[in-house]
Amino acid sequence: MRACTLLDSFRYALAGLMHAIRTQRNMRIHCLATIVVLALGYILQFSPVELAILTLTVSLVLVAELINTAIETTVDLITPEYHPLAKTAKNVAAGAVLVMALGAVMVGVFLFFNRLVPLR
Repeated sequence: MRACTLLDSFRYALAGLMHAIRTQRNMRIHCLATIVVLALGYILQFSPVELAILTLTVSLVLVAELINTAIETTVDLITPEYHPLAKTAKNVAAGAVLVMALGAVMVGVFLFFNRLVPLR
């Protein structure tokens, strides 16, 4: 068996990302939100630091969703039938995505609010 090259590693990572986008509705929603948020940040002329904060924040949401997908897939591989611990593992992974997404919403509120709602 040959060693995995750096190019192979990138191909495998891209295949995993594309699988998540193709098969996970929430991943597609997060990707769409990423495009909208970053475009709006650009249109509103966010500073480079603000754009970096947005980029990091949406990246963390996408990473959380990818980890959630990996956990759900692994649980399904290990036990295809219902088990309370499998349910707990899936729910906790989904909860992690929810916490990250709520954090991202708060970052969005902090960055967008003053630009979108004129102060009196």
